[in-house]
Amino acid sequence: MKNVRELVLVSLFAAITCILSIVSIPLPFTPVPITLQLLAVTMSSAVLGKRLGFYSQAVYTLLGAVGLPVFAGGKAGFSVLLGPTGGYIFGFMASAFVIGWLIEIFASKQQNPKAEYLTILFSMVAGLLVIYTFGVIQLMLVAKLSLIQGLLGGVTPFILADIIKIALGSSVAYSVKKSLIKSSLILS
Repeated sequence: MKNVRELVLVSLFAAITCILSIVSIPLPFTPVPITLQLLAVTMSSAVLGKRLGFYSQAVYTLLGAVGLPVFAGGKAGFSVLLGPTGGYIFGFMASAFVIGWLIEIFASKQQNPKAEYLTILFSMVAGLLVIYTFGVIQLMLVAKLSLIQGLLGGVTPFILADIIKIALGSSVAYSVKKSLIKSSLILS
């Protein structure tokens, strides 16, 4: 039963990532669009932990790689993964692992709900930095940009919106995780 439960939860968060990728606002000065995928990535690992959070993002990536139009703007295929924005998608998997790992290390030691919430929040910020790192490196390599150009096109336009998404995602993830633990759908 545990394996079925895990499969369902991984599939659910992969599906949430697919759904949130539909919201894609292109910007005229960068190939990187504004999306809501960050919400799903950060919440998947905050709720499911490093292993299942990583799996949910790996499933999302594989779905897009085999041709399902689940990447931002309804795109699909290896060309997206190898293109200027592919680093962000690879960063989703790494970020999910890092967020889940940090939460497992630090949140499990917290007895105070506020401290636990702040651990989730700061773990998500660390995960965002992982996504930015993967994304900017590939953006620079593929688009032949300097570091400054990569940061200006791949980070700067998104910082404010991403911080808002993390604040929202950490609140939702904290509540959802508590509810799932209470209903015995996941372990603490």
